[in-house]
Amino acid sequence: MFRFLTVPVLIATVFSSCTFKNVVPDKDITYMKADQTGRVHDQKLNVFSPRGSNGLSEVFLFIHGGIWNSGKRDLYSFIGNGFANKGVVAVIINYPLSPQANYDDMARAVASSIKWVRDNIRLYGGDPEKIYIGGHSAGGHLAALIAVQDKYFSELGMKNPVRGAILIDAAGVDMYDYLKGNSFPENHTYYKTFTHDQSEWKKGSPIYQLHKDMPPMMVYVGGKTIPFIAEGNDKFIKALKNQGDEPEYHVLKKKKHVAMITQFFNLSNPCYDEIISFMRRH
Repeated sequence: MFRFLTVPVLIATVFSSCTFKNVVPDKDITYMKADQTGRVHDQKLNVFSPRGSNGLSEVFLFIHGGIWNSGKRDLYSFIGNGFANKGVVAVIINYPLSPQANYDDMARAVASSIKWVRDNIRLYGGDPEKIYIGGHSAGGHLAALIAVQDKYFSELGMKNPVRGAILIDAAGVDMYDYLKGNSFPENHTYYKTFTHDQSEWKKGSPIYQLHKDMPPMMVYVGGKTIPFIAEGNDKFIKALKNQGDEPEYHVLKKKKHVAMITQFFNLSNPCYDEIISFMRRH
């Protein structure tokens, strides 16, 4: 068994409260209203736009981690500030969490946030034809699932608009294999997220949903990350290559799981330029 770690709250709160002079933040925007059951509440997002940008910029939508049962967008404003400071419109979202929601509910919410971006991002200087998604940990899982599963967009009456996915130490890319190979208590959080139904484990695992028309992927993995994540991403990369894809794969040898996201506090971190270069090539 392993534990996911979240970004240290104190550090994240301090840095996320800062805004760069050349970044325009727009926060607390509702992209999805609560459902009638009351199980899924209003979901909101924050937009960070480059100030005084000429023309429309690429859009990077970021999905936070937190073992599918914790986390919130406001802790990750440093990601929004960082990308906007470099000329990219960044969108940081909330999504419904376990146990109130399962992975399928979460994926539908993420798809709804992307639809909102496609329909509204011009107002913030973003190009609706250049939407890229990314996420850390559980957010990386959702980014991968949304990138390859067109059904979530079909339900919204649209084609998949995702131009590329950036996975940052993504967890759960093969939850089917992981849950089959491990025993957890009946009420464990994984079962609340992925249910006890093995067919759902497979449906919720991006590795089993790959196809030839999916958007390109960029994958980051920490060299000292949680073994479950390292093993899952190694399998995922091999599956992508077997599919005929050539993902951009970066192993950051000295990084642990949390450091894979906290490194973005540093505006000079090379991952920024690598990700932006990936977006502009695709």
